[in-house]
Amino acid sequence: MCAASPSILDVNRLRMHFPVQRRAAGGQRGILKAVDDVSFSIAPGETLGLVGESGCGKSTIGRCIVRLLNPTDGCIRFMGQDITHRSQWGLRKLRRRVQMVFQDPAESLNPRMDVRHLIAEPLEIHGLGTRVSRRKRVELLLDLVGLPASAADKFPHEFSGGQRQRIGIARAIALGPKLLVLDEPVSALDVSVQSQVLNLLLDLQRELKMAYLFISHDLSVVRHISDRVAVMYLGKIVEMASAKDLYHRPRHAYTKALLSAIPVPDPTQRRHIPILPGDVPSPIDPPPGSAFGRRINHPYLEVTYGMDLTPQEIEPGHWVAPDPCSLSLSDLAKLGIDLYN
Repeated sequence: MCAASPSILDVNRLRMHFPVQRRAAGGQRGILKAVDDVSFSIAPGETLGLVGESGCGKSTIGRCIVRLLNPTDGCIRFMGQDITHRSQWGLRKLRRRVQMVFQDPAESLNPRMDVRHLIAEPLEIHGLGTRVSRRKRVELLLDLVGLPASAADKFPHEFSGGQRQRIGIARAIALGPKLLVLDEPVSALDVSVQSQVLNLLLDLQRELKMAYLFISHDLSVVRHISDRVAVMYLGKIVEMASAKDLYHRPRHAYTKALLSAIPVPDPTQRRHIPILPGDVPSPIDPPPGSAFGRRINHPYLEVTYGMDLTPQEIEPGHWVAPDPCSLSLSDLAKLGIDLYN
């Protein structure tokens, strides 16, 4: 599931499993499969949107990419170099090229540091520039994110949520990264402020030629900013396509359910929104077969036992898991699957 042009990031069969203690099972240990066999790539200057319900593993993928977590298995290549198991010392150069913007700007900014030191800290850690040049760099970065130079002498609590997120973005781009991992960057903001921050991110991408991994549960936001979109369900990618193709021609039943839940800004328009039955299965030692089929108790569930549900290319650039519980018979036929043979 690769980008059309040479990629800046390649994630191949990534797994992130956590050992857990289950009280309800007599204290037996289990494995929580937060991310299970995920592959994708991002081209330079491209935005890949990663969407799914809370707990599906999308934020865990972001933390694996910036190596805040050490992956259980798989391979992460950035600019052609394998960074999957590189030591913390070996990751020093990577930090200059891959940065992360977190969901809650209030929690991600040190309240005891003023804005000048918050933004200049990455430059100081990497020994870049002099004190005077770093001061000028901070003023330039504040201007880039739409904040006045006077903001440098204030503390995070003196700003609104949207302004704090702009400070977080300024800090993230201070080192001139090639890739930004944006973990729900606007979900904690008011709707009116969300559009301002999204437009800022688009402007910065055009000006600084960065690639984005945009993680969100809000499909309307992802549609606004993404070139391609990957849909996750219970630690796996179930569908990936260009934003236009995925929103107009979704194939997987879970993708269709997510899209149908997007609110329409018209109180007079009535829509029938199908409600998915059941609950998301536990990611701790998940049962065999289709996780989505098990949730909806699909009659084809037993057929999926032992099947390889790794996404396949159903059309150029459009990948979908070959799940009989989630695809139409015509789409299964395109993937070479005949349930009656």
